[in-house]
Amino acid sequence: MSQISVYIIAYNEAEKVRATIESVLWADEIIVVDSWSTDGTAEIAQALGAKVVQVKFTGFGDLRNQALDACSHAWIFSLDADERCTTEAAQEIRAICADSASLDIYRVPRRNYFMGRWIKHSGWYPNYRQPQLFRKGSMRYDQKPVHEGFEVFSSKPIGLLKNPIWQFPFKNLGEVMHKSNRYSSLGAEKVIHKKISMGTAFRHGVWAFIKHYIFKRGILDGWAGFVIAFAYFEQTFYRYAKAYEMQQGPSWQAPQNSELNTDAKTRAHGQ
Repeated sequence: MSQISVYIIAYNEAEKVRATIESVLWADEIIVVDSWSTDGTAEIAQALGAKVVQVKFTGFGDLRNQALDACSHAWIFSLDADERCTTEAAQEIRAICADSASLDIYRVPRRNYFMGRWIKHSGWYPNYRQPQLFRKGSMRYDQKPVHEGFEVFSSKPIGLLKNPIWQFPFKNLGEVMHKSNRYSSLGAEKVIHKKISMGTAFRHGVWAFIKHYIFKRGILDGWAGFVIAFAYFEQTFYRYAKAYEMQQGPSWQAPQNSELNTDAKTRAHGQ
């Protein structure tokens, strides 16, 4: 059977990374790609036998490409620190890697647990991100800072695993807010070239909420579905609002003294 490298991207994930690594101890190599965490993430990973590679974070696309370069084996399986490989998925992965007739690239379904329940709708199940199982050299990521895409170097179609992995995206609502803030800042760089107004930001935010709550049936996930849809509203709204703010440049600075004096004179004449 071809050997398998697993790479895990993590930053200050001490509370989660142990369970993630333990779920892939069957792999031939585990690489944890860290960005100088300060909470002991790297030490936990090393204690479990993982190789830690420190990478300066400039965006998720670059981070993942450097992770690929650090992997040694013919097959690569990608996990984030909030994901867990199930026993069923591990068995399927090993079977694929042992079969010379397998495809080169596979997407992996994810089952999300949030606010005390498994999410069945909201666009979160089955939930796919970039391909997570692939032969080394068959794909690379683009350089987008967030929601990065990928480029395929294989003529074969992309396959789908049957068995899902688990994802535990947030431990509390504070993490939801933190991630929305971080991702909206990274996402602003992707849309800054567009013509944007605050009205644009609001419309995109409202559509994100409606899409996840109504069309992706988040309403059937109870309050968890509402929170997910609202988080998409916030992340999307602030992505465009931050891009608009960046486009305005110095105009968002406090008014100069001359402007204040002019405003004072205007008020005085009005009296």
